[in-house]
Amino acid sequence: FKSTGPGGQHKNKTESAVRLQHLPTGLMVTAVESRSQSKNKKVAWERLKLKLEKEFKPKTPRVPTKLPGRVREYRLKMKKKRSQLKIQRKKPDRNDQAFCVVRS
Repeated sequence: FKSTGPGGQHKNKTESAVRLQHLPTGLMVTAVESRSQSKNKKVAWERLKLKLEKEFKPKTPRVPTKLPGRVREYRLKMKKKRSQLKIQRKKPDRNDQAFCVVRS
């Protein structure tokens, strides 16, 4: 097929672009870098080869990790501190013991 982009008369007249598709997987690559179709074919084959290697390379499974105990403790301590700060910002409740004054 014809290449796109700048290049003038030569690029407009020649069909130097290459598109390869691997039918079993549906992977598709294109090459339009060179003015020569044979060079573009070589580039396209290399790209397809790399894509196929990447596609079929076995994926390493993720190993789940645990947080150290001290980190967990620190996080909970900071959460508690933050919640206490937010509680202190609130207006006191009318039924709260600290708010009520007992008169005899």
